[in-house]
Amino acid sequence: MFLQPNNFALEPTTVWSFKDRGDWATHSGKYRGNWSPYVPRNLILRYSKPGDWILDQFMGSGTTLVEAKLLNRNAVGIDINPQSVLISETNLKFQCETKSKIFAKNGDATKLHCIKDESIDFICTHPPYANIIKYSKGISGDISLLCVDKFLDKMNKVAAESYRVLKKGKICAVMIGDVRKHGKVIPLGFRMMECFLNVGFLNKEIIIKEQHNCRSTKYWENQNNSFLMLAHEYIFVFQK
Repeated sequence: MFLQPNNFALEPTTVWSFKDRGDWATHSGKYRGNWSPYVPRNLILRYSKPGDWILDQFMGSGTTLVEAKLLNRNAVGIDINPQSVLISETNLKFQCETKSKIFAKNGDATKLHCIKDESIDFICTHPPYANIIKYSKGISGDISLLCVDKFLDKMNKVAAESYRVLKKGKICAVMIGDVRKHGKVIPLGFRMMECFLNVGFLNKEIIIKEQHNCRSTKYWENQNNSFLMLAHEYIFVFQK
């Protein structure tokens, strides 16, 4: 098992593109919708230091936690779905030389009761894009089951909790994309950005990430469409 990517370098601009998805350590694309490990690796290295505490409140398959472990950061991962916790715990079962403390917990991103005020050094997370991919069949509190407006109502609470647990002056990085309904684009990214700005965060960076290897691309390429395929996501870098 290779524990580090080959020829890695920090991204220097606000446009990121990773055609190689990344398969070092226990990373894979099997968990639908998880982000490329190149994204949290870049963010963790740029906005935190060894020994810092990182939070990912939409843990998924644990990509952020794996990177935190590899990069000698401590981390807490939260997910509403118990199956996600089990997958993340499995993905974290590898040996490396760091002394990181990593915790994967079942919980609600809108109610981070287990985390004290201003105790987190860096937030690095990738929420669902409203109900585009449903991650459960009816778990109470699963925001991947919600329409856009209800999703954004919940993201207001997520933003407020993020602000509460993050130390002053520290960074919260969130990746999200837009969605399309009935042929029309819904700017979910910028609407979610407003949730974070409204609770007091400031915009530090807005990064455009190109999408590659999307499962639905071949389907849409074969359709006679009157609209452009969405091929980018946003990484909003907020500062408290």
